[in-house]
Amino acid sequence: MKIAPILCAVGVLSCLSARPALAASCESLAKVALKDATITSAQIVPAGQFAPPGEQAERGPSPFKMLGDFCRVAATLTPTSDSDIKVEVWLPAANWNGKFQAVGNGGWAGVISYAAMAEAVRAGYASASTDTGHVGGRGTFALGHPEKLVDFAWRSEHEMAVKAKAVVQAFYGSGPKLSYWNGCSTGGRQGLKMAQMFPDDYDGIIAGAPANRTAISLWIADAVLKDPASYIPPSKYPAIHKAAVNACDAGDGLKDGLIRDPRSCHFDPKVLECKAGDGADCLTGPQVEAARKIYSNAINPRTGKEMFASLVPGTELGWGVQAEGPEPSANIYDQYRYVVFKDPNWDWKTFDFDKDVVRGDLPENLIMNATDPNMDRFFARGGKLLMYHGWSDPNVPAVNTVKYFEQVVERLGGYAKADDRVRLFMAPGMGHCRGGEGPNVFDTVGALEQWVEHGKAPGQLLATHSTNGKVDRSRPLCPHPQVAAYKGMGSIDDAANFVCRAP
Repeated sequence: MKIAPILCAVGVLSCLSARPALAASCESLAKVALKDATITSAQIVPAGQFAPPGEQAERGPSPFKMLGDFCRVAATLTPTSDSDIKVEVWLPAANWNGKFQAVGNGGWAGVISYAAMAEAVRAGYASASTDTGHVGGRGTFALGHPEKLVDFAWRSEHEMAVKAKAVVQAFYGSGPKLSYWNGCSTGGRQGLKMAQMFPDDYDGIIAGAPANRTAISLWIADAVLKDPASYIPPSKYPAIHKAAVNACDAGDGLKDGLIRDPRSCHFDPKVLECKAGDGADCLTGPQVEAARKIYSNAINPRTGKEMFASLVPGTELGWGVQAEGPEPSANIYDQYRYVVFKDPNWDWKTFDFDKDVVRGDLPENLIMNATDPNMDRFFARGGKLLMYHGWSDPNVPAVNTVKYFEQVVERLGGYAKADDRVRLFMAPGMGHCRGGEGPNVFDTVGALEQWVEHGKAPGQLLATHSTNGKVDRSRPLCPHPQVAAYKGMGSIDDAANFVCRAP
């Protein structure tokens, strides 16, 4: 039998009929023509031999050792004259599951998410990741480069999807039968953006802790860093956390060291106020007021209206991300320096929580945010959106995600109509995307596959917590607004003894 040519023109790859297991050699992919893009390399990586370049080298057990042979394709995308978007596409050389999984980024991105790609490829997926158009995890690139900001905000992710699918088509002789997005933090925001702007790119989207930008870091810095008397040393975080848990833990009827829903908790850090002077396990008067402000949603000083959510009780062990100083958290500080004020020397201490919040929220400054509840086209074509967030997230306020989800539900006509399109899972005690005192390891990909491919919407996610590599607690995560309720018998560390129900 005569084998069809290795490659046809990109637009007519369907001419490949009789073919071996792979329609093209990996190396030949370097010749594939892509609009506004150049493939810079295409080579087979032998099993277990991949090592991330430069500073991304792993410091512990490598997540790449269990990879089989795969074809590694690198490309540079140039949709504008100022674009320089790096993308990699990884293609399993054997046992491809016929699907594509793109993985998201964190912070300001600036790197390829190699570890997440490896996880997808181990599961049989073709995968792709992008640096979003710049190198390094700071916002300096945005100053004077509006097109690069657009690349970061959404264009790189969409262009990656289009180009990666063309590479998949060329290598295997057929495009992916299903496409998924998997991301948390910036990756969660990217996933929502894809559903809102490019509903045909993905069949299912996992959006964890979507990092839509507000002035949260400036709000917290104003509370604890502006006045030295208000500064809370990180050594005091555990005492504040213990007091918050003690005040809120039993509110759900079960004392398990976790705050099930911090919104129903009324913790006043004044209970820790020092009787006299200062102490290691107490707060001075100014520190009490600073902690209160961290827990309080941002209020416009002129109108008295709420502007954006802040952190909730249970987040204290991670306050160092936002409150340790000496400057505000770089993600938001860079947003205001390089995007809003366009001045690398801008002083955060001059921030006005009235007019400067308004300026920061102008559409041209928040083009990366994905807060539009209109995902009608994505849902109309059968798309499924699985969202999750840890209640103890100290980076991205969890309340913002709950509010956004409820806006989406309202647009869809209520929970009954939204239930088969979008679900949100809140994780008590979980930090930013992972970690924390609560169960924080769960299978979102498997749940989304069942939903998209078999119509089985996830009624719960089984989450586990481990200490020193050993699972010591499991708990169901429930579709919001349901919560995990203890049945009244058996170990509180066993998910089997809980049921999802309305609060």
